[in-house]
Amino acid sequence: IFGMSVAILGPTFQDLATNVNRNISSLSLIFVGRASGFLCGSMIGGVLFDCINRFLLLGVSMVATTVGLYLIPFCKTAVLLIVTMSVFGASVGIVDTGANVLILALWGDKGGPHMQALHFSFALGAVVAPLVAKLAWGTAAPAENHTEPDFHPLMLNGSSEATSDPLFAVPDDMNLLWAYASIGTYILIVSVFLLALFCKKHSRQQKSTASAQRSRRAKYHKALLCLLFLFFFFYVGAEVTYGSYVFSFATTHVGMEESEAAGLNSIFWGTFAGCRGLAIFFAACLQPGTMIVLSNVGSLVSSLFLVLFDKNKLCLWIATSVYGASMATTFPSGVSWIEQYTSISGKSAAFFVIGASLGDMAIPAVIGILQGKYPDLPVVLYTCLGSAVFTAVLFPVMYKLATLKRKTEDQKVLSTSSRL
Repeated sequence: IFGMSVAILGPTFQDLATNVNRNISSLSLIFVGRASGFLCGSMIGGVLFDCINRFLLLGVSMVATTVGLYLIPFCKTAVLLIVTMSVFGASVGIVDTGANVLILALWGDKGGPHMQALHFSFALGAVVAPLVAKLAWGTAAPAENHTEPDFHPLMLNGSSEATSDPLFAVPDDMNLLWAYASIGTYILIVSVFLLALFCKKHSRQQKSTASAQRSRRAKYHKALLCLLFLFFFFYVGAEVTYGSYVFSFATTHVGMEESEAAGLNSIFWGTFAGCRGLAIFFAACLQPGTMIVLSNVGSLVSSLFLVLFDKNKLCLWIATSVYGASMATTFPSGVSWIEQYTSISGKSAAFFVIGASLGDMAIPAVIGILQGKYPDLPVVLYTCLGSAVFTAVLFPVMYKLATLKRKTEDQKVLSTSSRL
């Protein structure tokens, strides 16, 4: 659900711009609006999930997501579309935070395979959404609706004000409507099941889980959350940066054809999604900490090879595949790992989800500026290597901090037993 909700914007961006009589560059604020809404939704969801039944809040948030998907194709002005996308992003942020919190509440530190399955569904939804948008419903759109590339914004704004177009109207491209409506209907069906679970299972267990969470709180709980915030900030930032810029890097820096660069981009996300699927089974026999170490080693080695052999096409293909596979399991494994050492409430989950979202927003934006200033340097690869080094160094620090409480408790038990 989350994967389809996020990925549907990419393949339909040109159609949405045409629908509001704008070009792509003048509608780029739609991404800022969605990201801002997602951050607000993550913060709001973190607070609400601690005081409202999780099944109820998830179901209501999915209904709100469905309403947003239904309304987006009907928006006929750019401002209204950006506002609607911001509200839609807020509901998706609540769903993202709530899904992680719900799995931790249901399975606790035994929920590794379930957490991997949740994040695999995100990758699967990101693959399915473009197929639904462009293959299932086609790409036919009237030629007269496309905005000309050499249009004049002042003339366009003046004409739109003169004709006073309605805020909402049926889109001229019906394929755009059906693409968003089909995904929205699927999310609505899932929300019905969650609301049914709320009616079946009442919140009788919340008091017992709350007391259990207090007793399992780590000695350095806040410090662990801050370190995990930084860990996810750099991990997600590197993941999104490489996935976003590998195409342009391959064409400009390596000299690949566009078809080759597109294949390189696909192999990164393909190995990423495939390894997330395999991680469902690996998580049943491997500890989350072990999976994080393997992921850190793989991303460190592959990013180092990318930097050393940045002009070698064969090395670029192999290292990109390994890098995508290595990045696949880090986030769900990190969430499962910290649950083993301290309790994760809604606010705690929202905190590290916000860290991941900020990395998603900040690092690609900064790298885009730096790449423009230094076009001859592989800034993207340096970023991936730097993030891999940082996360590889940070995780042992987190592990040491998390195990301090257990060691002190074991020493107390031994001392009391020796006294007896």
